[in-house]
Amino acid sequence: MIRKLATVVLAGFWGTITFAQQGYWQQKVKYVMDVDMDVQSNQLTGKQKLEYWNNSPDTLKKVFYHLYWNAFQPGSMMDNRSRRQGEISINGKPDWDPRVRGRIDSLAPNEIGYQRVKSLKMNGVPQKFEELETILMVPLTKAILPGQKVVLDMEFEAQVPLQIRRSGRDNPTTKVRYSMSQWYPRICAYDKAGWHPTPYVGREFYGPFGEFEVNICIDRNYILGGTGYLKNANQIGFGYESPGVTPVIPATDKLTWKFTASNVHDFMWAADPDFIHKTRQIKDGITLHLLYKTAGKKTEDWEQILTQAEKAYPFMEKQFGAYPYKQYSFITGGDGGMEYPMATLLASPGAWLHEWFHSWYQGVLATNESLYPWMDEGFTSYGENIVSVWLKNGNRDTANLGDYNSYYKLARSNFEEPLATHADHFNTNAGYSIASYSKGAVFLEQLGYIVGATPRDKILLDYYNTWKFKHPTVDDFIRIAEKVSDMKLDWYKEFWVNSIKTIDYAIDNVREENGKINIRLRNKGLIPMPVDLVVTREDGKQELYYIPMDLMYGAKPEENATPRKTYPVWRWTSETYVITTDLKKEEIATIEIDPSQRMADVNRQNNKQNF
Repeated sequence: MIRKLATVVLAGFWGTITFAQQGYWQQKVKYVMDVDMDVQSNQLTGKQKLEYWNNSPDTLKKVFYHLYWNAFQPGSMMDNRSRRQGEISINGKPDWDPRVRGRIDSLAPNEIGYQRVKSLKMNGVPQKFEELETILMVPLTKAILPGQKVVLDMEFEAQVPLQIRRSGRDNPTTKVRYSMSQWYPRICAYDKAGWHPTPYVGREFYGPFGEFEVNICIDRNYILGGTGYLKNANQIGFGYESPGVTPVIPATDKLTWKFTASNVHDFMWAADPDFIHKTRQIKDGITLHLLYKTAGKKTEDWEQILTQAEKAYPFMEKQFGAYPYKQYSFITGGDGGMEYPMATLLASPGAWLHEWFHSWYQGVLATNESLYPWMDEGFTSYGENIVSVWLKNGNRDTANLGDYNSYYKLARSNFEEPLATHADHFNTNAGYSIASYSKGAVFLEQLGYIVGATPRDKILLDYYNTWKFKHPTVDDFIRIAEKVSDMKLDWYKEFWVNSIKTIDYAIDNVREENGKINIRLRNKGLIPMPVDLVVTREDGKQELYYIPMDLMYGAKPEENATPRKTYPVWRWTSETYVITTDLKKEEIATIEIDPSQRMADVNRQNNKQNF
């Protein structure tokens, strides 16, 4: 559905064996690409020089590339998958993505997409390769040894598909000529789990961090925007030139736009003759670019993005960490909203905040989105909710309420699957979307219930600062959370991420015995949790009781300076738990489990009892 970079990071990041203190390593790449775009045929030719550092302890006998645009051909895996989803009915509607439907099957030869590798050499030696639709497999003539750098030289050609999904040309809604994402042969990621040659059937992406030098030759009347910094801005103009400088533009039919980017894992660009280009410099010297066509929206709706982003950034930086690059671009294009390093494509202005937030939870914290889509979309949705409420001066306590309600509907349906499901393997689009976006957002809000809101916020900052420009997994996040909270939290991952079990705590019985009130609670669900219980007296005063859960091996601190009484742990195998108070029954007005409603209890009807 991207904070402050010091030069010292660049020096330390690209060692042959990186992050040795954690036993962590990751591959490094550097792309140099020269591209010639023909806007009449919608085809391009390209030369790619890829420097590849094998920082792994493994010997690589093959390499793999993504050829994403080959998905936009009749009979492709994406085509087959989409039409299959159309045969599944969810609430009386086909489950397919309405942007794709069966459209790929009807593409004409000049409307399909393709990427064709014409030649490939490693260190000057020609290599054989096999095209497997959206994956190029290259059995190497000589293996790449641990710690070795190789140079892969490629010639390729491509045809820009009619706009179907994310990338493409001539979207009838946005009227944008070119949304150039997934446009070049991209080396697949290799990590401790091995190669990830994931076929493109419509979901997520994963690639190694590195550097890009991209030179794009295109008709002189086209305006471009995207990933990276424009290095020849004063020979291009279109609002990119330095302040006070009159651009000196070559008198040629085509212009070559020269972009560079460092510490990014992808490169996107968009082009149109009629883009309106606005800029705004905000805190930390960050320049925001807006390249837009109205696309049926008001001009002020697009231009308010810059105003809102400038207002939001200081809060985002404080809450989630500093944006590490000096530029970000909001660009009309694509088919909805889609994030890329240093830029996003937007079909409408309303998605700007969500897509910008992906700069944190995808651009910088680059998890394998195919394996952990909820750590991308869910964390992004959580951040979007928090900042959106802040911008509107709303109630922080209700920021994620919409995602809780979506999760409850999913939990009561028959199409929920575990968050641990591979993004491409969800049986339904509906199940994937609600799980990844909403249940993923609930994961973080509910974490605040378990460990406390303040520790949770520190967890997010520590996670960002520890793992930026790397590829963290769910276990990496959990370990940060455990260190900050001083609790064990593996159980939370096991229940919430690896299962579809649900939470249901109830007030089972309230009895007065021997002058004391015994409140019996019952765990009717299959996920154990700590319990906050509030007793409101007839005089309006409240008493807070707290029951830690045994698997936590700890307790959250008091929140909001509210005193509480802490009871012994509730063992997760015990169905019931009794709290004894000195109150009289006639003194009690209400008893309520989790009045903050941060625990995702699927049946809140039995959480409160009035007297």
